[in-house]
Amino acid sequence: MTLADSTQSQLSQRLSSPGSSSQIRPEVAALQGDLVNWRRHLHQHPELGFREELTSAFVARKLTEWGLEVQTGVAKTGVVALVRGERPGRTLAIRADMDALPIQEENEVPYRSQHDGVMHACGHDGHTAIALGTAYYLSQNRHLFNGQVKFLFQPAEEGPGGAQPMIEAGVLRNPEVDAIIGLHLWNNLPLGTVGVRTGPFMAAVEVFECTLSGKGGHGAMPHQTIDSIVLGAQIVNALQTIVARNVDPLEAAVVTVGEFHAGTAHNVIAGSAYLSGTVRYFKPELAELISHRFREVVEGVCASQGARAKLDYRRIYPPVVNHPEIADLIRRNATAVVDTPAGIVPECQTMGGEDMAFFLQEVPGCYFFLGSANEARQLSYPHHHPRFDFDETALAMGVEIFTRCVSDFLS
Repeated sequence: MTLADSTQSQLSQRLSSPGSSSQIRPEVAALQGDLVNWRRHLHQHPELGFREELTSAFVARKLTEWGLEVQTGVAKTGVVALVRGERPGRTLAIRADMDALPIQEENEVPYRSQHDGVMHACGHDGHTAIALGTAYYLSQNRHLFNGQVKFLFQPAEEGPGGAQPMIEAGVLRNPEVDAIIGLHLWNNLPLGTVGVRTGPFMAAVEVFECTLSGKGGHGAMPHQTIDSIVLGAQIVNALQTIVARNVDPLEAAVVTVGEFHAGTAHNVIAGSAYLSGTVRYFKPELAELISHRFREVVEGVCASQGARAKLDYRRIYPPVVNHPEIADLIRRNATAVVDTPAGIVPECQTMGGEDMAFFLQEVPGCYFFLGSANEARQLSYPHHHPRFDFDETALAMGVEIFTRCVSDFLS
């Protein structure tokens, strides 16, 4: 087993040593070298959403070598694979996303991206490697479970979203999926921790674009104009009242205006302005309230000034909501792996979004965070940063959690 650099050669020994803080079985720890190699290969060859041709070919080749039933070209570049246990039973799905981001990598490492302007800056290369390691382990240990495990290697999580096209392609049928699990390597948590909770876990993602049409004119003669900058400023302020005065203060929601463009000169009152931004919330019931009030605010402010607005408000992803029983499945098996109650972060949430939400709307499931930051090794840059990287020790931990969940759910 050849490792990508000498610092990784001690990982499998560390993972399986008696003094290790995590309970990784020796046969899983022995996969660490391969997990690192797979992850680094993928990291060197990142691809954007629905363009993951090299990635999906690599994944399909490995799965086929291990004797899984493999389907390629699902939702363009997705891969679906099935591994069967010794006896009939239920079906558990494991989902992993494969796409990268349009970011120029700044890490000076041997495995840095070879594709200019594209980088695995969110850990999807690790997610894919963990799912591959889980598939290999299960293919060699079919006696440990009944039924089958279906692996969903999904394209385009970062956008425009590959989960819904995969669902429409029938990946949750033939055989019918009874439950689904997935993880996200998470640099907001230290290595050796797991963030999992029942109920809302990640936020809905909605975006808006708004063009305001007023009336331009001379900066010294405002009475002859309808000032789109004043109009936009009023709208920005008024939008904040949606959360402050319409949403229950015990609920969480965010309205962010990320762009405000208007004007061309210091002495010209702008006749038009452009706003764009995002809306986030956890509770599905807030969807109608926020979008309705958003439109009322924009139209009301414009009406008060005699202006017009063209508003494009789009729902991208629903909230990620974890099923109680499947969250318990993750929690009890992760507890065995991290080997300490402090390693489980029970109320972990983020206003970030994920299209895993679409799978969770269809079948019971759970999405969780696997801590991957290691400040001592300078592996703690945030997600989507050009120097993002993670402690690869988390790879075997992910395989260990997944395989324990399979044995538990399909025993």
